[in-house]
Amino acid sequence: MKRILFLLISALMGIASHAQLLTWTPDFPKEDDPAQTLVITMDASKGNRGLLNYTSDVYVHIGVITNVGTGWQHTPFTWATTAAASKATPLGNNKWQFTITGTLRGFFGITNAAERIQKIGILFRSGDGNTVQRNADGSDMYIPVYTTSLAVRFSAPLMQPTLESTPEPITKNIGDNITLTATSNKSATLKLFLNGNLVQTTTGTTITVSPALTASGTQTVLVEANDGTETKTQTFSFFVAGTTNVAPLPAGVKAGINYEAGNTSVTLVLYAPNKNRVSLIGDFPGGSWAEQSQFTMNKTPDGTTWWIRITGLTAGTEYAFQYLVDGTLRIADPYAEKILDPNDQFISATTYPGLKPYPTGTTGIVSVLQTAAPGYTWTVNNFARPDKRSLVIYELLLRDFVAAHDWKTLKDTLGYLKRLGINAIEVLPFNEFEGNDSWGYNSDFYFAPDKYYGTKNSLKEFIDVCHANGIAVIMDIVLNHSYGPSPLARLYWDAANNRPAADNPWYNPVQPHAFGFGDDFNHESAVTKSFFNRVLQHWITEYKIDGYRLDFTKGLTQKPSTKDATFSAYDASRIAILNGYYNAIKSVDPNTYVILEHFADNTEEKELANNGMMLWGNLNYNYTEAAMGYVQNSNFDWGIYTTRNWTTPHLVTYMESHDEERIMYKTLQFGNASGSYNTKNLPIALQRVELDAAFFFTIPGPKMIWQFGELGYDQSVNRCTDGTINNNCRLTPKPIRWDYLQDPNRKKVYDVFSNLIKLRFHPLYKEAFISGRIDRSLGAAFKWIKVSSGDTSHLVVVGNFDVNAGSGTVTFPSAGTWYDYFTNTTITATGAAQNISLQPGEYHVYVNRNVNNNTTTPVLTIPTSGTTLEAKLYPNPLTQRFVIEMYVPQSGTTTIELFNALGQYAGKLQFSFLQKGKHMVPLNRGPLNLAKGQYYIKISTKNESKVLGAFIQ
Repeated sequence: MKRILFLLISALMGIASHAQLLTWTPDFPKEDDPAQTLVITMDASKGNRGLLNYTSDVYVHIGVITNVGTGWQHTPFTWATTAAASKATPLGNNKWQFTITGTLRGFFGITNAAERIQKIGILFRSGDGNTVQRNADGSDMYIPVYTTSLAVRFSAPLMQPTLESTPEPITKNIGDNITLTATSNKSATLKLFLNGNLVQTTTGTTITVSPALTASGTQTVLVEANDGTETKTQTFSFFVAGTTNVAPLPAGVKAGINYEAGNTSVTLVLYAPNKNRVSLIGDFPGGSWAEQSQFTMNKTPDGTTWWIRITGLTAGTEYAFQYLVDGTLRIADPYAEKILDPNDQFISATTYPGLKPYPTGTTGIVSVLQTAAPGYTWTVNNFARPDKRSLVIYELLLRDFVAAHDWKTLKDTLGYLKRLGINAIEVLPFNEFEGNDSWGYNSDFYFAPDKYYGTKNSLKEFIDVCHANGIAVIMDIVLNHSYGPSPLARLYWDAANNRPAADNPWYNPVQPHAFGFGDDFNHESAVTKSFFNRVLQHWITEYKIDGYRLDFTKGLTQKPSTKDATFSAYDASRIAILNGYYNAIKSVDPNTYVILEHFADNTEEKELANNGMMLWGNLNYNYTEAAMGYVQNSNFDWGIYTTRNWTTPHLVTYMESHDEERIMYKTLQFGNASGSYNTKNLPIALQRVELDAAFFFTIPGPKMIWQFGELGYDQSVNRCTDGTINNNCRLTPKPIRWDYLQDPNRKKVYDVFSNLIKLRFHPLYKEAFISGRIDRSLGAAFKWIKVSSGDTSHLVVVGNFDVNAGSGTVTFPSAGTWYDYFTNTTITATGAAQNISLQPGEYHVYVNRNVNNNTTTPVLTIPTSGTTLEAKLYPNPLTQRFVIEMYVPQSGTTTIELFNALGQYAGKLQFSFLQKGKHMVPLNRGPLNLAKGQYYIKISTKNESKVLGAFIQ
């Protein structure tokens, strides 16, 4: 008897020594016991480890599942708040505790007598709600609630605190024993059954037994409790592995989903060396989300690869499936082109019509296969891509660009971008990423377009329409790292250290270089290279994308470093890795763009540029300083490829990108001022963006614009959803400000961007902006640029970046008449050094060819008394673009109204002038769609008005 008691105690101690994610006392909490104190303990070393080693305060989000309604109800605390009553008690050793004293009904405020609590839902989180402890699969945690009736439940094997509690993963083979323990809340006759066979019976509140497992396949365990009045049961199933079949891989198949002729069968292939068994689970014919012997996959003789052929499929039907590895790990196919995620519930039917529901009965990410899937018929099959040297790229995050965040709406917005004049769109990563609300750099599935943006064919239609409009599509993609849900990481995972395991074929356990992100890929690994070669070829062949922007390519190395200087130094191995990917891309389409976010040693970047790749050139700091009116750090010279001693114009310069603080935000917050000229004033700040643009687009080489920069977007990159500024809010959604188009001052910025881009593509100047000669003086406040193509087309840009009036000298490349591109006035160049005086923020773009084909007017001087409103209009008759030159005797709002010959109102603009004096207002009559005839333009200030006659031929 002592021996039996000792064995029983040892078994129970063994069970207790295996800590669970969630434990609670009492074992059977009731909803209406006033003497009850429910103590809930969470172990952050288990589950998803969201709070592992977390050192700040922890709070709970808690609610109940009842017999009334659906989902969590009666939640006493608001998410992302820090109510004192919601604070958890730290126990040390990664454990936290939360206590509820008294009745659960009272705590949750349930007053409806017919409403009964079935389960408590609970999450432990950081105060801001960004860090959350959940189950391993990301699901919510639950605690069952009982009545005074008889109840029984298993305590061994350990149960997961999911909505429908199931055992933690069990791995057993024939001949093994399994320890089974069940407890009841009352003394009862307890019986344990294995596959319907009684293996133990006892009287009391606890029963335990360790039967031997004699057969393979699904095993069913049931406990029965009978107290003479009631009988209650609980059951669960698990799988016992049999013998694995060894067979060579069928000819012609590769890792992933291999569709076969006839559309009724597929062969699925998973590369997973050193695993003991892999089974297929899912909703395919005969399948289920539990392991079954007939769907155990074959293993290749070398032990690296698993495969199975599935038949009896219905053409056009979507089937969800996972690989169950060693009986414990559920993963989706890394090569799947569509996945299902519990977060899919937040994707609307408008965004993704007919989305297959996430299946019940499993956890984690699920892959989808579909034979005879609906295809897309391309209308543009031979798109002529723009010359890489003349790209003007519009970078955007679909989530923050159109409120519907889908491809269809973005397609319908192309008119706006086409009018702007860009010839390429670069979209932040749109392969599947973790969650929905993201920039996309937390990638997890590389072959599947993220459903939060719409369907596969909707993406194809967007690309097709872009091509029909002469616009290339560039995909931002991350080869450096991935995040948690990636099946490649989860296949070989070091749970103790919460990182890829040392034997992971694709990843480093820890990045070898100075810094990085997420789970770092082993970039010298042959399987990593093979995987990404397929990824890069896939999007070109399947979606006809025109190029890639590769994120953080400096990280694509195994060279150790502990500081950025070493990390950034010339690295021949990194060049070889990038050349390998570039060659894989060129093997399917030699004209594909490849743009690197590299920021490494200039000699390395020059070599990569010479190999045909393009590289990001970050000039945000310099252009921001210039806009703010701080001259010392406003030199743009590093944005010129020849300054870097490059021989190819493959430098993609930008004033803003998704990573950088917005120029307008910094100018409005920190801009310089002198007297009444203050760059923090909105109209002046917008004029400073125009000034920057004049010295950005006129530098030869490819350019990039960040979304809404052409409208002077002034919301901080670190703006929180409540309007505050915090570095932790960098990735949160930002306001979508299409209303900026209605502001004349902002619309003028758009027009300046658009006209500068059009100049870049003008036949007389196009070559100049690809690889023309450039001379410049960019160090002082008075800056100038001269760009020439051959001996015929020349351009001179002058601008004053100071906050005070100033002057400087510039020598035009040739004497004679030059044309002011924006005002259609002329200036006479002497061919010698000429002094030009400019107001703060004033700029001019002069060309030696009349590219506007307009009747031009020499620079005018308005005669003025200095005390009255004066104005002139030219050219008149009005051409497509015309100028109103005016003298306003005081600062304030000036209104320009247009009337036809009958006095009927035809349009209005308003401008805020912060200084009295001469102002030139370039206008475009195209959007007004005016008929021929006589018109009147009324110009009004606070105290007076003036009417000008205008004529349209």
